[in-house]
Amino acid sequence: MGWLFLKVLFLGVTFLGCLYPLVDFCPSGETRGQKPNFVIILADDMGWGDLGANWAETKDTANLDKMAAEGMRFVDFHAAASTCSPSRASLLTGRLGLRNGVTHNFAVTSVGGLPLNETTLAEVLQQAGYVTGMIAKWGCSPVASLPGFDYYFGIPYSHDMGCTDTPGYNHPPCPACPRGDRPSRSLERDCYTDVALPLYENLNIVEQPVNLSSLAHKYAEKAIQFIQHASASGRPFLLYMGLAHMHVPISRTQLSADLRGRRPYGAGLREMDSLVGQIKDKVDRTAKENTFLWFTGDNGPWAQKCELAGSVGPFTGLWQTHQGGSPAKQTTWEGGHRVPALAYWPGRVPVNVTSTALLSVLDIFPTVVALAGASLPQDRHFDGLDASEVLFGWSQTGHRVLFHPNSGAAGEFGALQTVRLGSYKVFYVSGGAKACDGDVGREQHHDPPLIFNLEDDVAEAVPLDRGSAEYQDVLPKVREILADVLLDIAGDNTSRADYTRHPSVTPCCNPHHVACRCQATGWTDFPTGRC
Repeated sequence: MGWLFLKVLFLGVTFLGCLYPLVDFCPSGETRGQKPNFVIILADDMGWGDLGANWAETKDTANLDKMAAEGMRFVDFHAAASTCSPSRASLLTGRLGLRNGVTHNFAVTSVGGLPLNETTLAEVLQQAGYVTGMIAKWGCSPVASLPGFDYYFGIPYSHDMGCTDTPGYNHPPCPACPRGDRPSRSLERDCYTDVALPLYENLNIVEQPVNLSSLAHKYAEKAIQFIQHASASGRPFLLYMGLAHMHVPISRTQLSADLRGRRPYGAGLREMDSLVGQIKDKVDRTAKENTFLWFTGDNGPWAQKCELAGSVGPFTGLWQTHQGGSPAKQTTWEGGHRVPALAYWPGRVPVNVTSTALLSVLDIFPTVVALAGASLPQDRHFDGLDASEVLFGWSQTGHRVLFHPNSGAAGEFGALQTVRLGSYKVFYVSGGAKACDGDVGREQHHDPPLIFNLEDDVAEAVPLDRGSAEYQDVLPKVREILADVLLDIAGDNTSRADYTRHPSVTPCCNPHHVACRCQATGWTDFPTGRC
């Protein structure tokens, strides 16, 4: 399947023979102003409480806070899953993992990716005349296979993956490294700035290992160039940025090196904020009145990473913490999927507005398609909704019902074990992810389910009494809703992704480099390798 993805991307690149960055985009008969531009920025492992506009304790997001003051902030906005690949696949398809086939995270050795019979947001806009670009972390397959994107610059999966001795390692480790204002040269060598990932530009690996200390600067530079070239082409554009921040490893960047005494997480947050600010500034200088910028996150913070994890704000999942484990990333507790979200579009999105509408990453696909004047594919069902009326300040009504699929902490991957109905949160299965202390809350099945009223209990501390009239009123409604959606999914055009594993599809790395200790044998046939 990886080869098929590469072929699809190659055909797209070949068709646009004058594709940036070689020369300017192909000329088009379409004139600017007919359709809006879209910039979608997705943060990685960023907590709801990491945004200063959400949580006063956070002081590291000046640019994002300014965007909130100049646009709309959503306080009840949710990732489509509580881990990376399923969340990103849902953004691109507007569909839950049970429909689009992506219920697990992809890794270096995963074969295949987002199924070819799924239609991405980029494909829909491309067919509507848009120039489409994707920068930074892809996360939906093991190679740079991006259906619908004319241009790609970034890494194919999380930057804690790669052909290393111990994939998933932390840099810096807990406690944070380096220590002190002036670390020794030996300590600096122990704290890697390079990770064994391939950095792609379209189909070419342009760097491996990747130097993390310069990656944010490269992303900003490529994003600014894309916006400039796309704007000059006279065509509308879609730029999707899947940031690596705030995922571990958090490197000693040029920015953090100047912040003596700052926590590495705070320094990384400031770097991400600066990156977003640069992109927004470029939009403001180039196509301010005709560009919609949407910022959000793929899931909550990775609590297992101790001081290298972000803040859930008030969504502390106290019921689960009393049982053990973390109620953040990989779980269906609020800390796992409630994420920061901002919308910015001068003259269209009202200024300094806080929306309490229940919305989701799933809504990005149908909303953008509607604003672009395009049409949703007719051969499949969607789980997102067109949130245009909320964005323009005409409504505070979002979803009545939202499903939170299991993302690894308990139960079957992708299963709809937790349901949001109005202000009520209903758990049929609960469990905790690994916490900083190594504790994991055990999986528990609840029949009848646990029900929390988030209007009164955002910390999810005390479930409703099963004998109460309130509980007895909610329960039959949820049962009916779950039966209906599962029947709908069963009859839908669903997809399957190949999750078998074989190292032959892994992009080659340099076996002589300290950050790349793989064996080169057997990988020489990979088309973009460097062995």
